[in-house]
Amino acid sequence: MFGLKKFYQEEVKAKLVSELGIKNPMLLPKLEKIIISVGAGDHAKDAKIMQNIADTISLIAGQKAVITLAKKSVAGFKMREGMPMGVKVTLRGNQMYNFLEKLIVISLPRVKDFRGVSRNGFDGRGNYSFGLNEQLMFPEVVYDDIMVTHGMNITIVTSTNNDKEAFKLLELLGMPFAKGK
Repeated sequence: MFGLKKFYQEEVKAKLVSELGIKNPMLLPKLEKIIISVGAGDHAKDAKIMQNIADTISLIAGQKAVITLAKKSVAGFKMREGMPMGVKVTLRGNQMYNFLEKLIVISLPRVKDFRGVSRNGFDGRGNYSFGLNEQLMFPEVVYDDIMVTHGMNITIVTSTNNDKEAFKLLELLGMPFAKGK
């Protein structure tokens, strides 16, 4: 691995200044945090499966994941207040850069028939979200240790409020966007 944080400091910042025309270095877009979340769905009632999902996400992220609890009761989903709903972890600093580098360099290329991540995941405020169908693409995951395959949502939060600037930042960092629109 080549050190994504160092790459950002040495090369990406200079390219952002020239391409976006931002004079003030404090206004350059940068990564703030990455949130990995898993909705457990029907598996939320089984404590062992929930713990297995939390352990898997902790292994992938390199930081302990938290089991999220329902804030309200929703009869339609058979969910009571305080019941486990899913798992999430928020990465910042060096762990954020390490995870993103691992995702771009190792994990996404391992997906069968991978043509790039969608360009439509921006939310209008400079944040990018996309989903993965299963956790088996990560090299840390041991197939025999998982009880159930699950997907995950990954949200990359940037310091800019502009989708164009956020796209340019992620593109220069090496995010493999799909060809086209």
